Amino acid sequence: MTTIAAPATILRVYDDSHPGALLHETRDGNEIARLLGEIGVRFERWSADHELSADADQEAVLKAYDTPVGRLQSECGYKSVDVLRVRRGAPNVTAMRAKFLDEHSHSEDEVRFFVEGRGAFYLRVGGKVYQTICARGDLISVPAGTKHWFDMGLDPEFCVIRLFTNAEGWVANFTGDPISKDFPKLDD
Repeated sequence: MTTIAAPATILRVYDDSHPGALLHETRDGNEIARLLGEIGVRFERWSADHELSADADQEAVLKAYDTPVGRLQSECGYKSVDVLRVRRGAPNVTAMRAKFLDEHSHSEDEVRFFVEGRGAFYLRVGGKVYQTICARGDLISVPAGTKHWFDMGLDPEFCVIRLFTNAEGWVANFTGDPISKDFPKLDD
């Protein structure tokens, strides 16, 4: 069995025109949920207490979390669910990271439940960038049309359950704005 330590969830808010200007930082889950809720982002802490074997496939991950995921599917009308699991040293990580680091939006909500590891969502809303470092047990739902990017880190190890209303899965509309290059990365 693989055990990945549960890193802390952190929200940092920056001025979007001054990447070095940290406006606010918190590790308090209730405050994170409140601040993200003010911009339409759903943030919750769920139980992620199932230890997954190193070779656990999509079916095993979904079976472990079928009750909360099924409840969310019923509540929000998600039609498809998949698992993205990235292990340390995985091939093609550099290309995958580069794709997610480019600012983009989606025509549907981007919903992720972190089962293992961590990753950072950067949400550009109202002249601010909300860097949300999600960790094991965090559920985040980024509303359709929200400009954002995601950093999995230099040597990622995470597992997320992804929920979609679109049966095609992850479809990005890239903005072409290089803003993501100016903000601190997950490993900074």
